[in-house]
Amino acid sequence: MESKEQHLVRLLSLTTRSLTHLTAAMSEMSFEMMRSEDPAVKSAGRRMIDHLAAIGAGLDQHWEALASYSGVPMVHEGNETLVELELNELPQES
Repeated sequence: MESKEQHLVRLLSLTTRSLTHLTAAMSEMSFEMMRSEDPAVKSAGRRMIDHLAAIGAGLDQHWEALASYSGVPMVHEGNETLVELELNELPQES
């Protein structure tokens, strides 16, 4: 059976993971807002990205503290590069 400390570390880990995923989703939405033609929406998206960057830095500290407390090294999720392409015309087949 796990100790209360182990349960607490597990709970904090799950909470931090959920917050990390939430900030990623909000960042994605904020970048979409920055594509808007409306200057107010574009500005709001830019401000939200700045806020989320600060929140993300705090979450990185959470992960480091959890790893230190639990004695388990931090596992970094794979960062995949996303490349967006916009096709103005369909490619011509040879």
